[in-house]
Amino acid sequence: MQQIPDVIKLIPLNFYVLFSSALFCIGIVGVLTRRNAIIIFMSVELMLNAVNLLLAAFSSYRADPSGQIFVFFIMAVAAAEVAVGLAIIVMIYRNIQTIDVGILNKLKW
Repeated sequence: MQQIPDVIKLIPLNFYVLFSSALFCIGIVGVLTRRNAIIIFMSVELMLNAVNLLLAAFSSYRADPSGQIFVFFIMAVAAAEVAVGLAIIVMIYRNIQTIDVGILNKLKW
């Protein structure tokens, strides 16, 4: 088993957990309270980045690169999600001139 680098040992693991939990909670609050679709997408990305930070921290502490590889795939899927989501938002904005999710709710059948 590999040794943990000295740079990683400077910050305790529980600091990473607390910081990642705070970022995730900020993302949840953003998704639940905001009405703007772009801010909701940014909050979802913040939650994904909080999970990625935690995966990378645990991977570094265990000296196992599998968590960092998983982070790479999550980032690739998140980039595709943002591209599709922003394209949908742009098309909705062109049609109804707003991106307020309260008004988008009226587009149901």
